[in-house]
Amino acid sequence: MLPAEVIRAKREGAALSKAQIDAFVRGLVDRRWSDAQVGALAMAICLRGMTRDETVLLTRAMAQSGAVLDWSRANLAGPVLDKHSTGGVGDKVSLVLAPIVAACGAVVPMVSGRGLGHTGGTLDKLESLPGYTVTPPRSTLLRVLRDTGCAIVGASARIAPADRRLYAIRDVTGTVESLPLITASILSKKLAAGLHGLVMDVKLGNGAFCTELDAARALAAALVDVALAAGLATRALITDMDQVLGSTAGNALEVQEAIDFLTGAHREPRLAAVTMALAAEMLHLGGLAPTLAAGQQLARAALDSGRAAERFEAMVAGLGGPSTVLRRGGAKLPRARWRIPVPAPEPGVLVAMDTRAIGLAIVALGGGRVRAGDAIDPRVGLSDLRPLGSRVQAGEPMAILHATQLADGKAAAQALVSAFRIGGRMPLHDAPAVIE
Repeated sequence: MLPAEVIRAKREGAALSKAQIDAFVRGLVDRRWSDAQVGALAMAICLRGMTRDETVLLTRAMAQSGAVLDWSRANLAGPVLDKHSTGGVGDKVSLVLAPIVAACGAVVPMVSGRGLGHTGGTLDKLESLPGYTVTPPRSTLLRVLRDTGCAIVGASARIAPADRRLYAIRDVTGTVESLPLITASILSKKLAAGLHGLVMDVKLGNGAFCTELDAARALAAALVDVALAAGLATRALITDMDQVLGSTAGNALEVQEAIDFLTGAHREPRLAAVTMALAAEMLHLGGLAPTLAAGQQLARAALDSGRAAERFEAMVAGLGGPSTVLRRGGAKLPRARWRIPVPAPEPGVLVAMDTRAIGLAIVALGGGRVRAGDAIDPRVGLSDLRPLGSRVQAGEPMAILHATQLADGKAAAQALVSAFRIGGRMPLHDAPAVIE
């Protein structure tokens, strides 16, 4: 089947057949389709869209383009569940959610990603822990899952290789925003992971991919609809990303906040609300809780008893990291030399923050990648972030910037002042952590 004919069909607005979609996915993997041809079809899909049935066919084909995991003979102790977030700033939910749900009886082989643009990546955060390996051999992965019930790792190159190539081409051809391609990209990897259930965390706000509620609802609906049609039980929540989630942003700082959350040293309310809501959905979906309320109770008990923290520590040790992350200094996280306040320019109430700008500032300090392959400095970031609604005095810190170079840190702290807006009172439409 000639690539040009498939491209032409979609360019004219036709629905692609299973044979055409299968030919495209095979061409992605065996490279019979050139980068130019892949980009042309991606653009045609971006402009013309895809039906639900087309998106299901594309998702399934990409999931089957490589290895498909089967846990049926692995002697795992519970339902295999996962969570996926569409990305944000300060989103360390995965770090605490996986061990909480595992402590409630589920098995969570959480396949996570790297930072993208202004958003942080879970794998980059975990690699702040000396020795932690995000690409363990299958034997190690199975051992950790049997012993602890959770393992946060990266996707093998054998999982959905068609998506790996398609995403790289979309990234440079202006076709990242296509709803069908986003849906197929996310779900193909999850289908290949052999899950029993998936919960989606669709972020909404100025620090997220979706900045409007209608767009977030459309993405959530597409993900659930296509996943169910492809045979994967899935639910979605829309959560707020109009402010940094938690009180830190930056790789090592977020890992420390996750440890503090699990041990009870500090639990930022919005982070707790999102985590508990997602945990309840996962436990209910996996048949471990009869209702969402019961799921919340189970999750809270696992957290408050310390069982979730113990699972996290065992997971980190099992994947090569420090064996004493729950002790003071035991995580051996790297720290930046300089701590520089980001001062409030005037007295008042913190009414808004440019969350995307905050993420980009951390990238500029070395906490993210400007180009693929860039090394990440895990030490830099922000801590002690004041939540929206906080009352501040002129000169009082709205956050503490962590930097490795004093001059760079002072310049970044001064520039970040403009990312925070001070007003007389909090707007009435302030969004809850879990929107719907």
